[in-house]
Parts: sequence; structure tokens; C-alpha cells
Amino acid sequence: MDRFSPLTSPYGTTLHFAENKDEGQFGFTTTEAGNYMACFWMHSHADNVPASIELDWKFGVAAKDWASIAKKEKLESWVISQRRAVNPCREAEMRGVNETTNARVAWFSIMSLFLCLMVAAWQLWHLKSYFERKKIL
Repeated sequence: MDRFSPLTSPYGTTLHFAENKDEGQFGFTTTEAGNYMACFWMHSHADNVPASIELDWKFGVAAKDWASIAKKEKLESWVISQRRAVNPCREAEMRGVNETTNARVAWFSIMSLFLCLMVAAWQLWHLKSYFERKKIL
């Protein structure tokens, strides 16, 4: 039975391709925003053979491999649990900062557009009155 599972980026780059795997694990760091596509298929699948696929997509803080971090940095379990607790707080704080910044940029854009329209209206009024005074209009 041939089994294939490619993982493709939004721009068509193949990030992972596994052939003839019954189970496995794969992680990657994205550089492109968008929808990623994972395809799974089986050739010559018999009707009486059950097939199932379980996916556990993790991203952000949940995707960190804390066991390898603990081994690499030689940390104790209480330090790891403290880092696990702090990271979601930081992520939530950064999300709040991003949302606030986006709102401020949106208001700044609206106010800039309004100011440009006001200056354009004033320029039209001023030019019209100037040309009327010079008796050109």
C-alpha cells in the first residue's frame, strides 16, 4: 500500500513529503502567511482495511517542544512549567498591543484622509475667490 502526504505552502512550495509512513511527526516554521495544504492519500486501498488520519495542528506557544528545550538548556521541571505559564501571557499581551496599534493606525489614516479633503476644499474655495477678485471667473 503506497501512502503519500505532502505539505504545501500558499505559494506552492513543498515543505514536507513523506512516503510509505504509518505514523509520524513533523514540525516547520513558516515564512509565508496564508493557507497551508496537507494532502493524504492511499493507493490500492482495500475495502476491509480501516484507515484513519489524526491531525494535531499546533501554532504559537503551544507548538514549542518543551522537552527538547529543557534538555538543551538543562532546566528543571519547575522552570519549564513557569515558562509555559509566562509565554501565553506574553502572547496575549502582544496580541493586545498589535490590536491597539492597528486601531490607532486605522484612526490615523481616517484623520489624514479627512485632513486632506479639508485642505483640498479650502484650496478650491481660495482659488475660486482669488480668480473672482481678479475677474478671471
